[in-house]
Amino acid sequence: MSLRTLGNVCLHCARRRLPIRPLGPVLSPMLRSVSMTKVPSRNVYILSDDPTLDEQKDKYKTMEQTEVKKFGQFSQRWWNETGDIQALHLLNKLRVPFIRDGLLQEDGRFAEGPFPLQGYKILDVGCGGGILSEPLGRLGASVTGVDLSEELLDVAELHSLHDPLVTQNVKYVCGSIEELLTTEIENFDAVVASEVLEHIADLRSFVETCCDLVKPGGSLFITSINKTAIAYALAVVAAEALNIAPKGSHEWDKLVSLRELEALLEGSGFQVRLVHGIFYNPVCKKWSWIPNTSSNFAIHAVKTGSPYMEQTTVEETIDTQEPQKENT
Repeated sequence: MSLRTLGNVCLHCARRRLPIRPLGPVLSPMLRSVSMTKVPSRNVYILSDDPTLDEQKDKYKTMEQTEVKKFGQFSQRWWNETGDIQALHLLNKLRVPFIRDGLLQEDGRFAEGPFPLQGYKILDVGCGGGILSEPLGRLGASVTGVDLSEELLDVAELHSLHDPLVTQNVKYVCGSIEELLTTEIENFDAVVASEVLEHIADLRSFVETCCDLVKPGGSLFITSINKTAIAYALAVVAAEALNIAPKGSHEWDKLVSLRELEALLEGSGFQVRLVHGIFYNPVCKKWSWIPNTSSNFAIHAVKTGSPYMEQTTVEETIDTQEPQKENT
């Protein structure tokens, strides 16, 4: 691992005002011979194999273990497309084209051929059992799905075996996105956090970490529930009463204000390209785009600035600048 990469990690810590010394889960993989361990005969990677670091790791995870366990209980029913999370499966009809078209339009391209996303590296944060990772992989993208739930990743791995293209293009990582910073800073063309923000303990840290993983010029795609009274009434209370969402899966305190999210993105060097409102019709069982963003929303933002780029530019200027000769 290069000193520049180590410096970038330290800069990330400084931006979060985190102490460098206790960051065992962040820096230790760089000091060991292996930073990712592949589970034999599986397409799942464990970010650390040292159990003594588990307590330290939990301090830097933005996803609480209660949230991980909450969704882990659905692991055996995750791919039942008419079951508890049917609405999540149906959301793919909107979010997959949203991600595909957003990436291609940024590059001035059109969706041509069966693999329009070939050559793109995408990180699916909170991938669960792979509902979104799989269709992105089928479009040709190289997808990394990251999640803290081993139960859900087991399901994702097993389901991926049904499609050789998914097996080829999608890999799963068991760990937190903070741990990915050791090797993946500014390494993805797109980071996707779909239906994840409303389960996060530390919103600012989570969003800034997602931003750090995106390449300059790359994209961040987010779908979530707005923190408004109407959103709570429709997307939480009514959705759970009508069995559209699992009971107890959302809490008011963890809902995210769209305005706050936009401010966080802009503060991290991103420019918001597009914001859509999303509406679910429980009778037709169909998601639709709408202009109103007061309930569910989708946002696409592009990285137009980078603290790591600025740091590198300064370093290169210092390294290459010749000392001036004094006039005598």
